Amino acid sequence: MLKLWWHRVTHWEYWPSYLIYLPTFFIWIWWMMRFKSTKFYRHANPGIKNGGLYGDSKMSIYHILPESTFPKTILITKAEENQIIEKFNLAELTFPVIVKPDLGQRGIGVQMVNNIDELLSYAYSTSQDFLIQELITYPHEIGLFYCRLPNENNGKITGITVKQFLSVTGNGKETIEQLLNKKPRFQFQLPKLSSSIDLTEILLENEERCLVPFGNHSRGTQFMDGKSLITEKLETTFNRILNKIDGFYYGRLDIRYTNFEDLTLGKNYSIIELNGVKSEPTHIYDPKKSFFEAQKEIYRHQQILKKIVAINLKLAN
Repeated sequence: MLKLWWHRVTHWEYWPSYLIYLPTFFIWIWWMMRFKSTKFYRHANPGIKNGGLYGDSKMSIYHILPESTFPKTILITKAEENQIIEKFNLAELTFPVIVKPDLGQRGIGVQMVNNIDELLSYAYSTSQDFLIQELITYPHEIGLFYCRLPNENNGKITGITVKQFLSVTGNGKETIEQLLNKKPRFQFQLPKLSSSIDLTEILLENEERCLVPFGNHSRGTQFMDGKSLITEKLETTFNRILNKIDGFYYGRLDIRYTNFEDLTLGKNYSIIELNGVKSEPTHIYDPKKSFFEAQKEIYRHQQILKKIVAINLKLAN
C-alpha cells in the first residue's frame, strides 16, 4: 500500500482535480471581473445548459447531436424505476449495456451490466436519473477536443487523446490478480474489479482480456497524446458533423471507432459523450507529460474559451 501511495504522489496524473486546476480557478476569478459576470462560461456553448460546466443532462446533449452519431440510449428517471424492463424492451436494447448517471463526470458511476438483475441492482442503488446505453463494440476510443470561434465557419481539433483500455495478457501460469499487480495503474483498480471479475482465473498464454471496456482514466485506462493524428481531413470531417450543432463551440467528444482511416472519412464511429466547458484536454494525462506541460496546455485551452465567450457576448449585444 505504501508503494501505491508513493506512486500516486509522484505521478501527478493521479492528483485530485482541484490541485491540477487550482491555477485555472484564479484565472476564472479574474475573468469574472473582466466579463462582469460570475456565469460568463454559459456563453461558451449557448446551446448547452450552463455551457456544459455543470447540470447539463447527457441525454439532452445526445438530442442535439446529429442522428445516428451516438449510441442507442434511454433515460431512466427515479420515477420510472418500475418501468425499467418495459422501457428496455421497448428500446430493443440487448445485454450487455452501459449504465451511467445522466448528470456525471470523470467516469464516476459508469458500469457495464450483463443481465436484468445487475441492471435492477444498479437502478435501486443509485440516487439519481441514469442512462442505459447500448455497448459500442468498436475496438478503439479517442477523446477529440474541438473548438470553433463563433465568427468563423470552421473550427480546429486542438487535441486528441488515444485511450488504451485496462487489459491483461495471460501467460498460462498467473491469475488475473497477479497480472494486475504488475502495474500500479492496474493495482489501483483491484477494489473495483473484485466484485465483477474472477481475479483467480488463469488466462491462457497470450490470451488478451479487456477488463474495463470503456475509456475512463479513473478506471485504469491510459491516456496518450495523439496530436500526430490531427489532420486537415479529420478536421474537415468533424467540422461537417459539429457545425450542425447549434450553440456548440468548445468541448471534447469521446468517440469509439473501427480504425482511424474510417474515422477520418466519418464512417464506423460513435460519439459516446460530448462535454462542454467542463471538458478537460485529456491528452495532458499522458504519463510522459510533466505537470508544467499539462498546465501550459490547460492554459492554451482556457485562452480559446475566453475568446469564444468574448465573441459570443459581443454578438449578443
